[in-house]
Parts: sequence; structure tokens; C-alpha cells
Amino acid sequence: MREIVLDTETTGFDPQTGDRIVEIGAVELMGHVATGKTYHQYINPEREMPAEAFEVHGLGDEFLRDKPKFAAVGQAFLDFVGDSKMIIHNAAFDMKFLNFELAKMGLRQLPWEQAIDTLAIARKKFPGSPSSLDALCRRFGIDNSSRTLHGALLDSEILAEVYLELIGGKQPDFGLSTQAAPKAGEPSAEWSPRPRPTPLASRLSEKENAAHAEFVSKLGGDALWLKD
Repeated sequence: MREIVLDTETTGFDPQTGDRIVEIGAVELMGHVATGKTYHQYINPEREMPAEAFEVHGLGDEFLRDKPKFAAVGQAFLDFVGDSKMIIHNAAFDMKFLNFELAKMGLRQLPWEQAIDTLAIARKKFPGSPSSLDALCRRFGIDNSSRTLHGALLDSEILAEVYLELIGGKQPDFGLSTQAAPKAGEPSAEWSPRPRPTPLASRLSEKENAAHAEFVSKLGGDALWLKD
């Protein structure tokens, strides 16, 4: 299952009053595991950056002046997302800006059903508790010390960790699947991490191995560890 964890940074709060997207960051997950594939784009908003937006994002007019306009990157963004579910914190905000820009280009808009809102999940799971991204990082012990400014790609990477905790950890389905395993030589329909080329060395000391062997020897011939 492919999912896209997504974040945008903007000049303000409402595209209808002239605010625009200045940055998009996205992280690809396959089977709830980050693949390392990302989408990241700074965007020229075609307007001056308000002082308050600069303080939040650290992105100034000089930096953004030579960046592409949304019209130049909108199709590439849609191609990256495809029909995958989008994991977004406060999805209504980002979807509003993205669909405004896509509509201006005459491109297909992203349906609301394609978005999974982690803010809504957090509020339902922890009613009455703070649900900002920073608050959820503190709750789950996720390191966000590098988040001194809001950045779309960094926030997406952090949100990916938060999302996995919200749905029950990094293996929410415990790897169970009702799909039949592919036959030998056939490609799997689902991506899965490759095994390590070199297995990790055991962390058990000789003393611990000896203690374990002594313990098992006292369990009799039916001990699980003695069976093939």
C-alpha cells in the first residue's frame, strides 16, 4: 500500500485573499515503511512574503525569486502523488491551497477522500489534549529538535513518524495479510523491505548463551528450543 505524507508552507491562511504556496514536501511510504523517495519543491508565490510568514518559514523574497511558479511544477506534483492516500496534518488547510492552484491550471483537483487527516485522528484518540505536530512529537518521544523553522520536507518526515505512532506503531497490522503469496519467480504486488545482505551479529555474550543453555536443559526433551 502506497501512501504520501505531505506538508505545504504558505504565505498566509487563505488563497482566496492572495496567499500562495511557497514550499511542498512529501515522503513516500510503502506498507507503512519510508522508501526514501521524496518530493520537495520551493515555489515562487508571485507576491511578497509577509513578515510574519518569513518568521515562521525563514523563506524570503530573495530566496524565492528564482524558484519555479506553481504552474511549472503542478503536473509533476500530481504525478508523484498519483491516487495514493495523502497523510496530512490539518488536511483541510493544505488541500484548500493545493486545489486552488490545481484549479487555476485546469488540472484535476485532489478529492477529499484521498486525504487522511492526522489532526483529526489525534483529536479523536486523545480528546482534550494538544494535537499540534510538536505536541504529538512530545507525546510519542519523537525527536523534533531540528524543527526550529517550519519546513515542508522536514515536517513531512516528522509527520510520517507521528502517523505511524497514531495508527499503532511501525507495524500496525503486524505484517499480516490475507493476500496469497506470489509463486516463485513472480513479483509481489506489495513492496516490502529487503532483508539485510549481512545478518546482524548476535548481541548475546558467551555467558548469556551458556546461562540460556543451562536453563533449557532443565526443561526436559519437550522444550520448544529443542525442537526443529
